[in-house]
Amino acid sequence: MSHLGYASAAQFTSRNVLLGNSSMPSSRSFVGSELTGHSSRNLNASQVFVKRQRLGYCPLKVVCADYPRPELENTVNFIEAAYLSSTFRNSPRPQKPLEVVVAGAGLAGLSTAKYLADAGYKPILLEARDVLGGKVAAWKDEDGDWYETGLHIFFGAYPNMQNLFGELGINDRLQWKEHSMIFAIPNKPGEFSRFDFPEVLPAPLNGIWAILRNNEMLTWPEKVKFAIGLLPAMVGGQAYVEAQDGLSVQEWMRKQGIPDRVTDEVFIAMSKALNFINPDELSMQCILIALNRFLQEKHGSKMAFLDGNPPERLCMPIVEHIQSLGGEVRLNSRVQKIQLNEDGTVKSFLLTNGQVVTGDAYVFATPVDILKLVLPDDWKEIAYFKKLEKLVGVPVINVHIWFDRKLKNTYDHLLFSRSPLLSVYADMSVTCKEYYDPNRSMLEFVFAPAEEWISCSDTEIIEATMKELAKLFPDEIAADQSKAKIIKYHVVKTPRSVYKTVPNCEPCRPLQRSPIEGFYLAGDYTKQKYLASMEGAVLSGKLCAQAVVQDYDLLVARMQKELAGQPMSSLK
Repeated sequence: MSHLGYASAAQFTSRNVLLGNSSMPSSRSFVGSELTGHSSRNLNASQVFVKRQRLGYCPLKVVCADYPRPELENTVNFIEAAYLSSTFRNSPRPQKPLEVVVAGAGLAGLSTAKYLADAGYKPILLEARDVLGGKVAAWKDEDGDWYETGLHIFFGAYPNMQNLFGELGINDRLQWKEHSMIFAIPNKPGEFSRFDFPEVLPAPLNGIWAILRNNEMLTWPEKVKFAIGLLPAMVGGQAYVEAQDGLSVQEWMRKQGIPDRVTDEVFIAMSKALNFINPDELSMQCILIALNRFLQEKHGSKMAFLDGNPPERLCMPIVEHIQSLGGEVRLNSRVQKIQLNEDGTVKSFLLTNGQVVTGDAYVFATPVDILKLVLPDDWKEIAYFKKLEKLVGVPVINVHIWFDRKLKNTYDHLLFSRSPLLSVYADMSVTCKEYYDPNRSMLEFVFAPAEEWISCSDTEIIEATMKELAKLFPDEIAADQSKAKIIKYHVVKTPRSVYKTVPNCEPCRPLQRSPIEGFYLAGDYTKQKYLASMEGAVLSGKLCAQAVVQDYDLLVARMQKELAGQPMSSLK
């Protein structure tokens, strides 16, 4: 069913259910034209305070208890990322600020434009829709509540993303949570199992201690076999990690002699959180990249929530920065066609509104599925582009449900549901300042794997979600709403999200500099050392901007030839 929902569009549906009158819903359906989607990872606990007034009492109030920002600046990866950022600010100013047209205002396109502007160039950023963010886009409903494309978590192991927050002066917009990972226990409804990372220990000892101290999920023999199986990855480093791309998680675990129960207890949840698919499909390289970061950096697995909706709280500061340096950002500007010169290089971008946008260089920073839709026929047999055929976005669904009461069995953190349908979830009325509500809970879920559900109706998806929630909240939620009642919900379907990280995809990921002179790619699917994630998107944008800056002399020479009417170089 992987192609049933694919119309090169994410579909957004919302419904308000009136209490006591569910037969009179008001519904709206929106169809955008950009593929979006994303997810997140881990979890922790909230604190409940009862505030008593001198006269009478006020209701129970759940208060977000944020933790201090971790010390990230002294890590090798943070310093490396900070240095790369500095190269743009400190590079020689171009004699002529080149105009670089960037298609796609997700994190990859925003990052590309931001660092090009830092280097003295003039980016012209085009976004197809009327909202910023791509896979981190969000919308406000008629009640003023926000609903998002995905549930997004910002890890300590995201050095380029963390640098970006610092460069924009918005570090205070990240709400850091307790250093833990929390998993639901399927055979004990309503109970959770925690992996707590002690602050007093350095990496990887803090992670090892967290695993050893958890006795609900794995037995001691399973822990020992798991640790022995992981040793080659810890010793072999990045080279070993990349060499495992040909194996699925399940295949690698069995090869290392790790019991299947370890996969069932831990890695089904992790696989769905990282790539929205199960361990029998996911490349082990994806898991090892995450484990490598989480185990090698003391604060790598520490998580933060953004304090509000991503378009305003994260994307707009980037846009304002770009504009302050002379760049442009244009919404409702969808690229319909990449128009070519006689030699096969890019002449211009033709938009669906009939406008033609020209520049001195061009960047496509959309999801790979959208790039393939507009790829010129003359380029399709070039090896660089032909390899993209194997990179296909994975479907995912994000579900938001507002309840008529404050749920008690939640935490101020991300939770691994360990449900066959739900990946991770959070009570956003507790974890996020902008969404905070002292009287009602708003649960946000990543519904995955979603391939068999992407074409289902929203009603079917909500019914399935409620059945799973009845297991997670047996004392508070019933599938028939005889307990907590739904006030309203929003379902966001993304038929093509991050690329499906199945084995042997790594060789297909393209470098940011294409073989077409003056044409570049950015996106978390392009070649960079992190996952298909927010961090990967930001790093890809920096690498793309770096390639453009490095090609300055070549791009200027092309411009001069074009002005002189000389023939341009042919396809490589």
